[in-house]
Amino acid sequence: MSDIKFLQTKAGRLAYRVMGPAGGVPLLLANRFRGTLDDWDSAFLALLARSRTVVTFDSAGIGRSEGEVPTTIAGMADVAAEVVAALGFEQVDVLGWSLGGLVAQETALDHPTIVRRLIVAGSSPGGIGDGPKQHPRVQEVMTHATNTEDDFLFLFFPETDTARAAGRAYYARLKAITNRGPAVTGPSFINQIKAFSSWSGVRDRLAELKIPVLVANGQHDVMIPAYRSYVLAQEVANGKLVLYPDAGHAFLFQCADDFTAEIDRFLS
Repeated sequence: MSDIKFLQTKAGRLAYRVMGPAGGVPLLLANRFRGTLDDWDSAFLALLARSRTVVTFDSAGIGRSEGEVPTTIAGMADVAAEVVAALGFEQVDVLGWSLGGLVAQETALDHPTIVRRLIVAGSSPGGIGDGPKQHPRVQEVMTHATNTEDDFLFLFFPETDTARAAGRAYYARLKAITNRGPAVTGPSFINQIKAFSSWSGVRDRLAELKIPVLVANGQHDVMIPAYRSYVLAQEVANGKLVLYPDAGHAFLFQCADDFTAEIDRFLS
């Protein structure tokens, strides 16, 4: 994996990586709750970066980055926009996963001139009161001081042999990373919880999104039910929904070949 670099922004000195060939519109990735640069699946990134520039970053107060984690999703979106500006990009495509999906939507809405196309993976626009609910164990498991392999499997992969095998392979790839950066600290963890707990959502603003939006999820996501992905894709002007069977919150790593091919078609 390419070397980590740093850039100076209004939010502080932030860590980032750039992969793939130069040229074209870069793809900026916004990460999950408690995720750092090192928690993106290396196999997934390698597929994504075959034909485009891919940028991953630690937002303010996360991993190797300085500053404090914003206590609002809009504040996190402002940091993402700062990264784009500091890297000198006029426009980017944005892929947000989980918490990053909230940030990606806010970035596209609050900074519309910099986002060309939007990909929302395993996330929600908020403001959805009906439909399936989050699994009752999620809140307990996701807030463990340290997440074990069993925690990862429960949160990210369904209870089938094929899905759990994919989950164990993903976990092994994460553990094989050398020179891993710092984990998310307690105060940063709390600020992230404050941000998504106080977020009122953007469902009432979805009509503002005129850009193409690709929405995807696993059919068996225990964290953010796939119904919420359906609502998002249904209520934007130009949305496409893809759901993966026998997959959950980490469908993008379990089904990496298929999903990155979908992304290639969508961004081309």
